[in-house]
Amino acid sequence: MNLPFPDSSPADPQCSAKGCRADAEWVLAWNNPKLHTPERRKTWLACEEHREHLSKFLGVRGFLKDVVLLTEWESGEADG
Repeated sequence: MNLPFPDSSPADPQCSAKGCRADAEWVLAWNNPKLHTPERRKTWLACEEHREHLSKFLGVRGFLKDVVLLTEWESGEADG
């Protein structure tokens, strides 16, 4: 399953779910503790429809760290 957030920020961020082209509304911050340092955060984007599904996918693996509205993430309100 290939769901990464692209390195460059698209003008209209899209959901990371396979085949979905909906506008992203959520940022799912995660890391794989076997590969990443504890402070490292990778991100997937999600539309409202796929937020729960992608969160569960990451959550059952113990990877999910935070789910934040995209607008908050972009404005830096998610820091902390």
